[in-house]
Amino acid sequence: MKPRSHIRNRFVLLGDIALIIISVLGSFALRLDVGELPFYFPAAMLMTGVALVVKLPVYYLFGLYRRLWIYASTGELRLITVAVTTASVLTSGVMAVLIVTGNVLPGMPRSALGIDWLLSLILIGGSRFALRILAEQSAAPRANGKGRRALVIGAGDAGALVVRELQKTSQLNLVPIGFLDDDPAKQKHSIHGVMVIGVVNDLETAIDLHRIDEVIIAIPSAPGQLVRMVNDVCRLKGIPSRTMPGIYELIGGRVSVSRLREVDITDLLRREPVRVNDEAVGAALGGRRVLVTGAGGSIGRELCRQIARREPSQLVLLGHGENSIFEIFLELQNDYPDLALSPVIADIRNPERLDQIFREHKPQIVFHAAAHKHVPLMEINIVEAVTNNVIGTRNVVQTSLDHDVERFVLISTDKAVRPSSIYGATKRLAEMIVLDAARKTGSGFTVVRFGNVLGSRGSIIPIFKQQIANGGPVTITHPDMYRFFMTIPEAVYLVLQASSMESGGETFVLNMGEPVRIRDLAEDLIRLSGLEPHRDIEIAYTGIRPGEKLTEELWDEGTPLAPTLHPDIFRLENDASSLNSSLPQAIDSLSRLCHSDDTEAIITLLDELIPNSTIRRVAESNVKGQTSILTFDL
Repeated sequence: MKPRSHIRNRFVLLGDIALIIISVLGSFALRLDVGELPFYFPAAMLMTGVALVVKLPVYYLFGLYRRLWIYASTGELRLITVAVTTASVLTSGVMAVLIVTGNVLPGMPRSALGIDWLLSLILIGGSRFALRILAEQSAAPRANGKGRRALVIGAGDAGALVVRELQKTSQLNLVPIGFLDDDPAKQKHSIHGVMVIGVVNDLETAIDLHRIDEVIIAIPSAPGQLVRMVNDVCRLKGIPSRTMPGIYELIGGRVSVSRLREVDITDLLRREPVRVNDEAVGAALGGRRVLVTGAGGSIGRELCRQIARREPSQLVLLGHGENSIFEIFLELQNDYPDLALSPVIADIRNPERLDQIFREHKPQIVFHAAAHKHVPLMEINIVEAVTNNVIGTRNVVQTSLDHDVERFVLISTDKAVRPSSIYGATKRLAEMIVLDAARKTGSGFTVVRFGNVLGSRGSIIPIFKQQIANGGPVTITHPDMYRFFMTIPEAVYLVLQASSMESGGETFVLNMGEPVRIRDLAEDLIRLSGLEPHRDIEIAYTGIRPGEKLTEELWDEGTPLAPTLHPDIFRLENDASSLNSSLPQAIDSLSRLCHSDDTEAIITLLDELIPNSTIRRVAESNVKGQTSILTFDL
């Protein structure tokens, strides 16, 4: 390719020599009458020689012979203007010196210097852009009536780029027919000869009216609701749709060679994000000493980020994994250099260590997010689940009571409702421990319960994305499995909001919207990645696993919900299922059974302690089915 480019620029150089001569002679011709030209001919020849000697090196220094002019743009136009002006000024300077210092010129019209600048600008600039026009015309596909008709969503920079590429590249076999854009100022205007024919809501009509064969979404930041609507309409019409990634995504590596568009997690919610009211949260946390357990986990990290923004006097990051604590500590230290941060490595199953930490840091508010959460793993690690999620929670609660913690918030899950898994059972017992402590002591201890969060470590979305990146298939246990979903920032914000409302002993439930079918979630993720489910990426069903429910619940049937000051937070009233007078003795029994590794007795006791649980039945089916645990956590 280099030799071709070099030869082209040699021709450009030869063309510039001719244009410089034409410009100088033209400036004299425009300035003088025909009869005067012979008298001024020596001056014209001298100026031509000076112009050639001065202008060509200047053009070279400004890089006019190192450009591919078929890609000329406004930047190149500015460069040409500066180069031509500089060259003309230097030429004028040399001519002025010759006029003043010598009698070599029988006459020199000074206005010819200005005319020469204007002609040079027109000729040099025009020749460059003529190269681009010729290149585009030669590269333009010949109309043969066989091109597929394309409709572009979005008449912005990305849409203009798409149309130009379609017009230039015959291999794509796509002919842009029109734009759809919601900007009223763009309606009935054209870009690169393609008209804006309506708004996005006109998509269905436009497809029929203009016989569209394919739709391209040229809005890199398009919200999931728009992408989903376009995909749904195209699917009904039986035509493909594509999403164009942003140039910044391509350069930044967010879109790989597998053509995947980076999907914003909020694209998958199928509802509007929650509303934010920072005043109450800021007042509750500002200037307080706050401790977060499980600070290295997905929820714990986001808790720490959002708490740090509310300017506590101290933030204690407590976790068992040193790498994850180190990472969040460095992040917060960089973002909030004035915040007093205390990274603490500890196991919540060690009450003596917890007592040391609380005596040293004297936290006023505790957010308890530490827990083992992977459902299949906990089914075969029962002792670990109970000691961490139940005994560990009891230790943190008791230590908080001993050190007069003002507010305590347990992060819980919808799997705690009528639990069918060891994980769900341990989280329900953790809820019962917190509520029992609140009722006995009157302390501000509370529970916040919500469903799945999108994008947490080991959860469904990262695994689906990896499967899509690998070319599929995306694996789902059952086509009719539903789950509640919320983003991590949403869930954490509402946790903080609920913590500012508590008086003690409440169970708050977050408004998760309508449950989402996992199959729909997988199909959305595939489409938002720029691919088509069942065509580009297969979806495979592996069979429902023992212990899984087709649908989850956020509260027990029959338990009334009460509204709170925030429209997305509800309070469970009279949660009688959490009352158990013998709970402390039962927890002691669980602790002894864990020490003796008596998993059968642990399962039996869990079933007895928790209303409407089905742990025993699920455990037996696990043994019979020998279910694989190497699937995602729902």
